[in-house]
Amino acid sequence: QVHLVESGGGLVQAGGSLRLSCAASGRTFSSYAMGWFRQAPGKEREFVAAVTWSGGVTRYGDFVKGRFTISRDNAANTVYLQMNSLKPEDTAVYYCAAKRAYVTVRGNEYDYWGQGTQVTVSS
Repeated sequence: QVHLVESGGGLVQAGGSLRLSCAASGRTFSSYAMGWFRQAPGKEREFVAAVTWSGGVTRYGDFVKGRFTISRDNAANTVYLQMNSLKPEDTAVYYCAAKRAYVTVRGNEYDYWGQGTQVTVSS
């Protein structure tokens, strides 16, 4: 069982940066692939980024275009999403998620989800 708690969201101006954190409980955090997803009002959930258990492999949504970086600290049971050059269209609730084994962009393959953190980017 993995319990996930996101933090770090907030209001930022376009062009600004935010760093999201996702703290995980459970001794087996290091065995889970971790992902970030987002959902804007009226839109479907969207894959943002994912990282393997070791941190050695990452994947990003096409819209990221080098602006976001996912990383993890297994000693701290935490995964991060550094977001730079934010745009108003990045406004959404951001969720972290965990799954065993391989990284995937498909949200329905993740087993555990956090409650989400709101990111609002003003123009």
